[in-house]
Amino acid sequence: MLTKDTRDKILTLIHKEVVPAVGCTEPMAVALCTARATETLGRKPEKITALLSANILKNAMGVGIPGTGMIGLPIAIALGAIVGKSEYQLEVIKDLTPETLEEGKTLTKENRISIQLKQNITEKLYIEIVCEAQNHSATAIIAGGHTNFVYIEKDGNALLDRRHQASTATEEGDIQLNMRLVYDFATTAPIDELRFILKTRDYNIKAAEESLKGNYGHCLGKTMSRPLSHGIFGDSIYSHIISRTASACDARMGGAMIPVMSNSGSGNQGICATNPVVVYAQENNNTEEELIRALVLSHLTAIYIKQSLGKLSALCGCVVASTGSSCGITYLMGGNYEQICHSIKNMIANLAGMLCDGAKPSCSLKVSSGVSTALLSALLSMEGRCVTSAEGIIDDDVDRSIRNLTSIGADAMCTTDEMVLDIMTHKGNC
Repeated sequence: MLTKDTRDKILTLIHKEVVPAVGCTEPMAVALCTARATETLGRKPEKITALLSANILKNAMGVGIPGTGMIGLPIAIALGAIVGKSEYQLEVIKDLTPETLEEGKTLTKENRISIQLKQNITEKLYIEIVCEAQNHSATAIIAGGHTNFVYIEKDGNALLDRRHQASTATEEGDIQLNMRLVYDFATTAPIDELRFILKTRDYNIKAAEESLKGNYGHCLGKTMSRPLSHGIFGDSIYSHIISRTASACDARMGGAMIPVMSNSGSGNQGICATNPVVVYAQENNNTEEELIRALVLSHLTAIYIKQSLGKLSALCGCVVASTGSSCGITYLMGGNYEQICHSIKNMIANLAGMLCDGAKPSCSLKVSSGVSTALLSALLSMEGRCVTSAEGIIDDDVDRSIRNLTSIGADAMCTTDEMVLDIMTHKGNC
């Protein structure tokens, strides 16, 4: 049994990393930073300059902004200045109205917003917003985490300066996880300490249901729900899991004003770590306690992998979150620690190398691939089948296998990341 101090530290970590978000977290983080700079300035800015890391640019270029019918950063920045409230965190623009939307559209057309690539930085998650008006200026910087303000300045006077902490992947004070610790916490902590995780179900399953009322993104979730798809995939747990997961992703990437519960700064990761586990538990008639523990196992596994991968990387986040959901589903199938570790190895053997080419409607396709692999990996592990250390990057030790995956995603794929951004920003050019 884990000590109460250890449990409290893990609970604090989960509460920090599993939070509500409206819209894609990268443009919402930029809107949040703009809101804070505007609040510091004390008036509506006349000019806004955004200096962003390559990964922020990549993840914000092609995604829908909630409630606007528009994509990309200019409208997110405009609304952050006009209607944004930093106290709302990643729900920063939830007070949007038709009137403020029109004001935001006008601002984007007036050539007063400048978006640039920040040069000479190592952080993958970096947002610097400078707001200017009437000979005054204010600067806000987020780095290391989507809501982690490291610098606030007004008229040259620093009000906050924690920039030296920005480059650490795991923030100071966070407990360092390993897979055994993740499993022991999820399976042995008092159930009343874990019941809060059901909010992930409430948010993310509702997002899937709301998605079906509209036509968002590529409508992958709706497509999977139709009779033609049932004729191909069956009206099964498998098809229901993919449909409910993809639907929520469709809505989020398509700009629906629907909140989701995110994981490690990503709404898609939150959806992917939640909905497969919830749907499987519902259709397999698992108890509420089993569902709670499976959701904690799923979300905490994703958080653990992200500790060494970083908030943003060249590796698609669905690889991380689907690995979490595979662990949760394996647990719901009656799997033990060894079988859960086998599921992780099976996931890594299949999905290592899936690249991230930005947040966009087609993310639902990658999410579906990840969830499909999660189910397959869980089934194989329950049959006693596991990719061995004689194959590829898999190690006998599950934690080393995870490190092999994250070292590739965080380090070896950096050149890939640069090429992806170059392709995205020069499409159509000769």
